[in-house]
Amino acid sequence: MKTKEEEVIEVIEKVRPYIQRDGGDVEFVSYEDGVVKVRMLGACVGCMSIGDTLKEGIEAILMDEVAGISEVVLAEE
Repeated sequence: MKTKEEEVIEVIEKVRPYIQRDGGDVEFVSYEDGVVKVRMLGACVGCMSIGDTLKEGIEAILMDEVAGISEVVLAEE
């Protein structure tokens, strides 16, 4: 049986090619109490659409595919 963290990483790996197509990338940082922290890389850094990508993309997919996810946030550098 997979851990919650493994489930999250698996979903992020499915999403990555779509983000990479636009020159960006996403990296899993941590999972704790329903909150997933990710780091956005490449073209995502400074992009005006980063909030949409994070909330309507990554967060929506994770919440749909992994039980117990309440939020996806950017990791502090």
